[in-house]
Amino acid sequence: MVTSFNINETESLCPVCLKKIPARRVTEKGESRIVKECAEHGKFSTPFWRGEPAIDQWSRPKLPSTPPVTEETERKGCPFDCGLCPAHNQHTCTTLIEITWRCDLACKVCFASAGKPVAPDPSIAELDNLLKNIRKTAGPCNLQLSGGEPAVRDDLPAIASIAKRHGFPFVQVNTNGLRVAREQGLAKKWAAAGVDSAFLQFDGTRDDIYTSIRGRKLFEYKIKAIKNLTAAGIGVVLVPTIIPGVNDDNIGEIIKLAVSYSPGVRGVHFQPVSYFGRYPKPPSDDMRITLPEIMTAMEEQTGGMVHKSDYAPPACEHSLCSFHGNYLIMEDGSLKKLSAKKEGCCTPQPASEGADMSKAFIRRQWAAPEEQSCKCQSDKPMDDLDRFLSRAKTHILALSGMAFQDAWTLDLERLKGCCIHVASPEGKLIPFCAYNLTAMDGSTLYRRIIDG
Repeated sequence: MVTSFNINETESLCPVCLKKIPARRVTEKGESRIVKECAEHGKFSTPFWRGEPAIDQWSRPKLPSTPPVTEETERKGCPFDCGLCPAHNQHTCTTLIEITWRCDLACKVCFASAGKPVAPDPSIAELDNLLKNIRKTAGPCNLQLSGGEPAVRDDLPAIASIAKRHGFPFVQVNTNGLRVAREQGLAKKWAAAGVDSAFLQFDGTRDDIYTSIRGRKLFEYKIKAIKNLTAAGIGVVLVPTIIPGVNDDNIGEIIKLAVSYSPGVRGVHFQPVSYFGRYPKPPSDDMRITLPEIMTAMEEQTGGMVHKSDYAPPACEHSLCSFHGNYLIMEDGSLKKLSAKKEGCCTPQPASEGADMSKAFIRRQWAAPEEQSCKCQSDKPMDDLDRFLSRAKTHILALSGMAFQDAWTLDLERLKGCCIHVASPEGKLIPFCAYNLTAMDGSTLYRRIIDG
């Protein structure tokens, strides 16, 4: 374990008043914390990186690249001029649009605070205009239809078709899976309209987990959703929100389940819990789980199917925001590592190149694999290389994690490198963590408080 003491200067916001304040990343004895002090509201110290891979060995430097189109000028400084402004350092990889604020769950953990009174859904005409503007601003980025729960809209297929018509090459639906599990044939309608992938809320393999986080038993619906989506030719990415003491012991089982449903399940994307909404007191340290702790749990809970040394920092977003690794699922269910961190590689690369790489990878990996149409026969038996190459066309599993920032962990250096942007109802592109940010009393910077 690394025991060195290190300090890096950055900027953040006060969790009480959301005023910009100086901050430091302080690393000691293998733990890194965001430490900051507001003249009015006092000092805050929150862990964001614990364990190994050590933070001083985890880096993928990038040369800043201003988005090709910026719709705001820099006046107050980050994060108050989003739209995007010229101070932003990364292009858009994925744009998220909220097509409804309605939801058929009322989860304790939610970016959108779904379950509260909401405004009417944006109309098809409004979404058409929004998508047209996003295409001009962000270019042919990947698109995620979100909410609320997008599946509550009967016209979701029409929205996906409009997105494809505007030139978005990859359309993903962010869903809890309930409706697509219940309604036979719904997934096929989505696929026919152009939906490529489902970002499926999937917190574990036990119903006590869903009861704790989502308020009811949901596991059977999740499995049915996987089956319906994959049968329709829609790639599935399992998205667990990991909460200490609730499902951090189930990480390995989630991976094993993903393997068992390959090649329909294309990946698992772990998200450590972040705290949005009303939190009158800062979340305690034991309410946090960090990316290194998830990587370590992946190794320990799978019995070494994967290793924490397998994972690499992201090419697109800031290094401290995520990790990823790719595996070939072998015929016996074991995993063969396909990606690895380049040791000693510290030459900064243009951020825009990383965004392009990420967009292409997501389109290729998170969509369903192409059907192998060749039915030709050969007298020559397949050797090990032939079998490997054939399987690699279908049975790749991507394992990744992304740590979203809340009012206590917000690091403006990380925020400026964000490539996942939310389109506000007015059409402004806002970095995801800025859009969802809330102060301790629940007040926001960008997300509208909707009182229907």
